Amino acid sequence: MLTIDNLSKTYANNVKALDNVSLNIDKGMFGLLGPNGAGKSSLMRTIATLQQADSGNIIFQDINVKNNPEKIRQRLGYLPQDFDVYPRISAFDLLNHMAILKGLNDKKSRKQAVEGLLAQTNLWEARKKAVSTFSGGMKQRFGIAQALLGDPDLIIVDEPTAGLDPEERNRFHNLLSEIGENKVVILSTHIVDDVEELCSKFAILEAGQIQLQGNPIDLTHRLDGTIWRKTVKKEEIEQVKKQFKVISTRLKSGNTIVHVNAQQAPDASFEAVKPDLEDVYFTALYKARNKQDTTKAA
Repeated sequence: MLTIDNLSKTYANNVKALDNVSLNIDKGMFGLLGPNGAGKSSLMRTIATLQQADSGNIIFQDINVKNNPEKIRQRLGYLPQDFDVYPRISAFDLLNHMAILKGLNDKKSRKQAVEGLLAQTNLWEARKKAVSTFSGGMKQRFGIAQALLGDPDLIIVDEPTAGLDPEERNRFHNLLSEIGENKVVILSTHIVDDVEELCSKFAILEAGQIQLQGNPIDLTHRLDGTIWRKTVKKEEIEQVKKQFKVISTRLKSGNTIVHVNAQQAPDASFEAVKPDLEDVYFTALYKARNKQDTTKAA
């Protein structure tokens, strides 16, 4: 339903945010996973028509986003990463105002839509409270409510769970899962668990390029037998990194657990570990960054 074809974007400071990005995204939840600065927000802003790419195309069903930005905006819901500034008016009044801006002109149907979305996002009891007083999770749920105004076919959510406590994160996951059953929903995040719990397909973006894409379960199985673990002391980490392909380090009880990607045990001190999506992610980042370093050295 959404086709992104060889999309590139370079900013005025010569930072290449997107480098020939191509993706095909069908109905359902699609995860865009990458570290801060990888180009995720640049891609989301380009799809949302907030900026134009230097080259490439975005097609949603029969709409060329570059040629028909107004048409795509009518079918788009967008929750940006920095959607956190609210006037001191009630949730109902603010959402009603946004509905008017979205083109919901009939008063009766607009009221029904606003009330329905506040109920769907579990904000009905707080509808008379100022959104500026909401917790972080409530603000994010309100952000989803405004993104759903007009019943869009394409929804973009950019880093929606960053900073949420576990309970609010679970509420938000349930809400996204419900929404993603009948629409194209792109979840942009640096949190691996968000993708693992919600998305049947995802892509890893680093340095403006797609490094890997597919089904989380399938890509995890591909690493079977290639992830090894060892607990080391802090002063040993750098030496281990020089010797082996260390994809990640995790602290536990004052010591560091290193994960290494290798076809066989690096040495007898390592134990095999069943890979997870985090191992897929860090392996992809390791390969991408090693490639970058090799290119710079050349």
